Amino acid sequence: MSRAVTRHRCSRGTAIVLAGGLGTRMHPLSADRPKHLLEVAGEPVVVHQLRWLAAHGVVDVVLATSHLGEQFEPVLGDGSRWGIRLTYSHEPKPAGTAGGLRLAATALASLPEYLVVVNGDLLTSHDLTSQRLMASQDGGPDAVLHLRTVPDPRPFGSVVADGHGLVTRFVEKSANPPSTEVNAGTYVLRRTVLDLIGDGVVSLERDVLPSVVDSGRVVAYRENALWEDVGTPQALVRASAALVLASGRDAHVDRSALVDPTAVITDGSAVGPGAVVRAGARIRGSVIMSGAVIGPRADVAHSAVAPGARVDGGTVLRGFVI
Repeated sequence: MSRAVTRHRCSRGTAIVLAGGLGTRMHPLSADRPKHLLEVAGEPVVVHQLRWLAAHGVVDVVLATSHLGEQFEPVLGDGSRWGIRLTYSHEPKPAGTAGGLRLAATALASLPEYLVVVNGDLLTSHDLTSQRLMASQDGGPDAVLHLRTVPDPRPFGSVVADGHGLVTRFVEKSANPPSTEVNAGTYVLRRTVLDLIGDGVVSLERDVLPSVVDSGRVVAYRENALWEDVGTPQALVRASAALVLASGRDAHVDRSALVDPTAVITDGSAVGPGAVVRAGARIRGSVIMSGAVIGPRADVAHSAVAPGARVDGGTVLRGFVI
C-alpha cells in the first residue's frame, strides 16, 4: 500500500508529549531552561516533534510539563504555526511519566479510542501513520510500541517480541538486557490503558507497560529510522548534525545570525537565531544556540554552545559544552 493511501485511511489523531523531566543529564544546558526547548538543527527539540506529529495527521496535542514549564507557551503558542491545536498541562511537581500522562489526559475534552504518547526528549522520523494504523484494525491491541534495534540496549528499555510482533517482555534499563530491540519512546495506547495508572508518582515504563504486556495485547511496530534520545549534550550535538546533514545541507545558519564571510561552518553545524560568528572562526559538527557569540579564529568542533554564551577569540573546543 502506498504511503499516500495509508495516510488517507488514518484518522486525525491526538497526542500527549511528555515534557516534564528535570533534564539532569543535560546539565549545564538545561540549568535555566527545559531540555525540550534547547535548539537542534536551529529549532527547539519539541518543535521538531510537533511538526512530525502534524505531518502524520495528529492535530490535537497536549504538552505535559513540569520543570520550568512556564517557558513553553511563550515559545510555542497555540501550535497553529504547525497546523495543530496545542494545549498545556502542568504538574506542580514531577509525577513520573505515567503520572504526567494521567494529568495531561484531563486537558482533553474527550479521550479518543487511541492516543499517541511521545517522550519529549527524542527525535524520530519513523512512520507514525503506519504505527497508528496497527492500532486501528478490528480487535486492535491495547498498545503499539515503536521498537528499534541498537548496538547497546543497556541505556534503554529492552523489549522482547516474536516474529509476528507480539511483545512478551518489557524490561526497563537493565545491565543484562534480554534483547537488542528497545523501546523507542513512541506509543499508541488504547484509552483503557490510562485506567491502569494509579495515584502518586507512576512510571509508564516501569509500572504500567509491563502489566499491559502481561495481558498479551501489546504489539511492536519495527522501524530503524533516524532516531535519537536527546538526553545529554553529546546526544543533542549528534542529533542536530544528523538532522542538518539529512536535509542535504552541510550547515544550518539562521537568517538572523551574523556570520563573518571568512568563517567556515561545516559538518552539520547549526547556528541559531541572533548568534554571532566572528572572522576566521571555524565550526564543525557543533550547535551554536541563539544569541551565542563565537570569537575571531575560534575553532569549535563537536561542541554545544548555550544560548547567549561567549567563546573567546582563538579558543579551541573539542567536544565541550559552554
